[in-house]
Amino acid sequence: MSADFRPGSDTPFPFPVLGIAGWSGAGKTTLVERLLPILARRGVRTAVIKHDVHGVSEDEAGKDSWRFRQAGAQQCILCAPGPAFPHTLSQALAQVAPVELVLVEGFKRAPIPQIGVARAANGKGFTDRPRRFLALVTDAPLDGVELPQFLPDQVEEIAAFILQHREEFLIFPHQFPPEA
Repeated sequence: MSADFRPGSDTPFPFPVLGIAGWSGAGKTTLVERLLPILARRGVRTAVIKHDVHGVSEDEAGKDSWRFRQAGAQQCILCAPGPAFPHTLSQALAQVAPVELVLVEGFKRAPIPQIGVARAANGKGFTDRPRRFLALVTDAPLDGVELPQFLPDQVEEIAAFILQHREEFLIFPHQFPPEA
């Protein structure tokens, strides 16, 4: 599938958006960074939207946005406090260039399809209802949860899952809540 989203056009085209959600320290950034080269090798142009409540500077060596670009992101949009950044996911989505997939790190309460990330080893397990996610990435798989579950090092399998289900992540920008 090829996305054909053109910001500002009269007919917004759908494009796949997938959230990577979890608490701070759960491994979201590492997962996104490890997924990007795999997706790039498979010919998937990917943008990343990163929610950062601290408002760090973009593209500074070692910062998340820099790491995402180095890993293969076609575009990285930082949502942060301050006048230089979009504040909402809707504002960030309006800035996305044409890509085949948008990964959203953070915005764990956004009304978008999400993969939940948790790390029990550092006390960052699932405290939310994990059934709201499409799949889970955790170092401590949960019993009784009927969702696909992956270990954090199963990045190839996670990428395959994302690509297999990409059509389920379609977001129509004109239907997305502006305050989200």
